[in-house]
Amino acid sequence: MKRVAIMKWISIALLMASSASAQVAKDANAGYVTKEGRERVASTLGAADRDARQKPRELVDAMGLRPGQVVADVGTGVGYMLPYLSKAVGPSGKVLAEDIQDDFLEKAKAKADKEKLSNVSFVKGSETDPNLPESGVDVELALDSYHHYDYPEKMLAALHRALKPGGRLIVVEFYKRPNAMPGGRAMTHIRLDEADVIKEIEANRFKFVSKREHIEGSQYMAVFEKN
Repeated sequence: MKRVAIMKWISIALLMASSASAQVAKDANAGYVTKEGRERVASTLGAADRDARQKPRELVDAMGLRPGQVVADVGTGVGYMLPYLSKAVGPSGKVLAEDIQDDFLEKAKAKADKEKLSNVSFVKGSETDPNLPESGVDVELALDSYHHYDYPEKMLAALHRALKPGGRLIVVEFYKRPNAMPGGRAMTHIRLDEADVIKEIEANRFKFVSKREHIEGSQYMAVFEKN
């Protein structure tokens, strides 16, 4: 009995250690801890010059969305991509705008209302689960959000669960390289470079389909299918 008790406590200790080490995005998420920090982030997410930097139309074209599809914007922030996604899937399609921050969701809702995006609905997610409908999504977009996942394995499991058979996960992410973000910030802000991101996602029941450079020297787009 004593040995069983000891083994039980060892198991608990290992589980706790695993849970603690799973929080991997501390540097990337530092600016989101306070409301003031999120307001600063929001100002960059909705900046007037972002289209020139982010190339949203080119991104949506590369995603290959079709009218009538259900697309999830995972980590929608202030809703920057919503007009582009809404137009791509059309009135018969649906856009699920997900975020874990209430103040970001409020800003995204205001944007959708202002632009009369009637095919957009909003979802409050968590650090481990975007709370998307099971087997209800054709395409999931994680734009500049993958490096914010504190629990990537749990998030990937939830994203896998939400996809329809043959559904796609599209990750648009910064390279972990000195010139990928201003001031060399990518070296501390970004957790993994592209090869390791692909390996991590493949290890969690996704099939790697393709990769292309989205912003030269800064961002790439990787496409995965549900295995």
